Amino acid sequence: MLANINSFIAALKASLEEESFVKISLGNYKGEEEALKQLLIRKVIIKREDKLAVTYRYKTRDVVKNYAIDEAIDLIKGYLTTGFKIATLFTTENDLILEELNNGKLVLRKGKASSVGVPSASHDKEKARLIKPDSKSYLAELKITDAEGKVFKNAQDKFRQINHYIEILSTLIKELPEGAIKKVADMGSGKGYLTFALYDYLHSVLKLESDVIGVEYRQDMVDLCNQVAVKSAFNKLNFVQGTIEDYHAEDVNLLIALHACDTATDDAIYKGIKANADLIVAAPCCHKQIRREIEQHKVKNDISFLTKYGIFLERQAEMVTDGIRALILEYFGYKTKVFEFISDAHTPKNVLVVGVKGKALSAERKAEVLGKIKASKEYFGIGYHHLERLLAL
Repeated sequence: MLANINSFIAALKASLEEESFVKISLGNYKGEEEALKQLLIRKVIIKREDKLAVTYRYKTRDVVKNYAIDEAIDLIKGYLTTGFKIATLFTTENDLILEELNNGKLVLRKGKASSVGVPSASHDKEKARLIKPDSKSYLAELKITDAEGKVFKNAQDKFRQINHYIEILSTLIKELPEGAIKKVADMGSGKGYLTFALYDYLHSVLKLESDVIGVEYRQDMVDLCNQVAVKSAFNKLNFVQGTIEDYHAEDVNLLIALHACDTATDDAIYKGIKANADLIVAAPCCHKQIRREIEQHKVKNDISFLTKYGIFLERQAEMVTDGIRALILEYFGYKTKVFEFISDAHTPKNVLVVGVKGKALSAERKAEVLGKIKASKEYFGIGYHHLERLLAL
């Protein structure tokens, strides 16, 4: 009896060494562990180390634990002697079945392989990323990857953030007419992580010849990004020094403003609306202008019991500011979306305000939207909204 268990374990070790191992299934449990039904074992790689992931399948739940190879083999051997009546080792060479018969005899039999290949040992199936790290020079220059395209450990969050942004933008871009994006302006581009990634996506994935401009106030960032663009042979990418307020965006099709502070977000949305941009994407940062308006007028309303607390007032100011921004975009014929996204593992959740250019509103509908804006301002004691003032509504 023990000889067959030892033969099964020896075959398991050999399959791991020969890299023909597919998985193991242990079933027909008759042991003392309550509600345990089955064990499923597969190979995984965690931090470049081979391990075996064991799924404990109970009647109402599954529990997964990862073990070192030797530790897992000892665990399997122990279970084969204390409760599981059948075990199947799947390899690319054959299936090996260890089974205890009704008469108590333990038999070992070999069958034809039911698996043709070894499954991926990746611990988590790697998400298909629109921006891949494989030896892209701009990612190396921006200290996201090394020269071989391996993402640095301290840049993992930033790399995920970049891909998250591009994933969102790719979905929004699909709503536009094919080839609509001829010129992009990234307002407040900073070190250019997203700007470079978006250029890469537009040119490498969508095969567009879009001009991409990064607008940044800090000259050192502008110089750095232009140097990286030249080294990366991104010939239609350029960074310019200046403010959002001063930038001329007349022919921009896609305008982006991420984390532009307070009314700088309004300046960016205003530029996009005046340029009749097909897509406007803004991630607002701080909302001081509307908060000051609410604090100054102290209107009594149904939510005064909340806004007397500073943190609730801050959150209310954020929602009102971005809500009115969305209404203004709608007034100018944009289909508006406001949704939450995670910008970075080390920063809080953010709101993304999006406007996709649609048909012009009827005069009746425009009047209705203006009525909503006016009523919202009166309810919260807001004398003006900066974007409303820019557009002379």
